[in-house]
Amino acid sequence: MKKTVLSCIQPTGDMHYGNYFGAVKNWVDLQEKYTCYYGVVDYHAMTMPYDPKKLRENVWDLIINLLAVGVNRENLFIQSLVPEHVELGWIFNCFASFGNVSRMTQFKDKSSQSEEKAEGFISVGLFDYPVLQAADILIYRADYVPVGKDQEQHLELSRNIAQRFNNQVGKEYFVLPESLYTETPSIKSPADPTKKMSKSAGEKHYINVFAEDAVLRKQIKSAVTDTGDTPAGEMSAGVANLFELLKACGKMDAHTSLMDDYKAGSLKYAPLKEVVADALAEKSAAFRANKAELNANKKEVKEQVKASSAEIRKRAQETIREVKELSGLLNVRF
Repeated sequence: MKKTVLSCIQPTGDMHYGNYFGAVKNWVDLQEKYTCYYGVVDYHAMTMPYDPKKLRENVWDLIINLLAVGVNRENLFIQSLVPEHVELGWIFNCFASFGNVSRMTQFKDKSSQSEEKAEGFISVGLFDYPVLQAADILIYRADYVPVGKDQEQHLELSRNIAQRFNNQVGKEYFVLPESLYTETPSIKSPADPTKKMSKSAGEKHYINVFAEDAVLRKQIKSAVTDTGDTPAGEMSAGVANLFELLKACGKMDAHTSLMDDYKAGSLKYAPLKEVVADALAEKSAAFRANKAELNANKKEVKEQVKASSAEIRKRAQETIREVKELSGLLNVRF
């Protein structure tokens, strides 16, 4: 049997090439080898101040975007359509150490942002969301979770909760999920290549996956190549970012002469930017065409993803039924 992979994403903002190459392309590639469950986690999107009117819209926009770049719809689910996530989240609250949860670094980071934006209001959900995240992972008995280093702490909490549950009920029920490290390039801002590509930094700092050709080419043409403070003998962050984009697009082998020029000290920035723009434009054109087709059939797409969520929910229902039996809780037959 294929091993199971679980990964989730919050429905916030447009998809840019930092998101795509850093996570979503990996989702697409993993589908060939594993049984994959990919969730749009709208409960998690509620932990910080948000616009309720925009939340549902953002969910469907993200679903369309994920499908447009190659995620299979049968692997997609919407978290709020699988209420067993929050039921297991509560059960896990009773197996999670307060000390472990309070040490989550992302809570400290996000709570400081929340204080600035909401006059000191910090939701309990923001503190507790790593426990819900553990439920997201363990409810599907995932073998692997694709993570970056900043998420390793949360996966460790999931393993701790699973182990404590197993010990208390006297059965090795939950698989202890492992990290799945794959090559995920860190794409930088074209306007400031010392920082990650980010929508929050402004329009100049990210390249939309569905950008029109002229917009995309203008952004690459104006991309910073050298900030003037690069140590002698080292590749500048801007040039490195352009090469990283070329590599991520799978076009590096076709343009090895550019790296040869760099090593020889004769690299011209204009030809490098041109081939990078060509590589991204080719991808964006295909993604835009896919998105237009999906939007033309949006009602059908919504029904299909609701159906895939219902099908994936069956696995979650099975887990909840067994967890409640092991926990001594009363059960309802599904």
